Amino acid sequence: MYEDKVLVCRDCGAEFVFTAGEQEFYAEKGFLNDPVRCRQCRAAKKEGRRERVSHPAICAKCGKETEVPFVPRNDKPVYCSECFAAMRNR
Repeated sequence: MYEDKVLVCRDCGAEFVFTAGEQEFYAEKGFLNDPVRCRQCRAAKKEGRRERVSHPAICAKCGKETEVPFVPRNDKPVYCSECFAAMRNR
């Protein structure tokens, strides 16, 4: 039913084979799209996800210096973890 496909990696441009077995696995899991990255680039992307970058910010409620995992914008308030948790538990 499935045949091996040769695809081109979005990141490095190398050709890689999307095997019939991999296609069957994707179908069983309900994945609708073919992979866009080769095995090495997928592994590198996953590895990069584990790396968390923190950005300094000032809590809008208590004024304490804190770090957040996103780039703060001036149009939205940023809260330290204590103030955020207190607001969430109201």
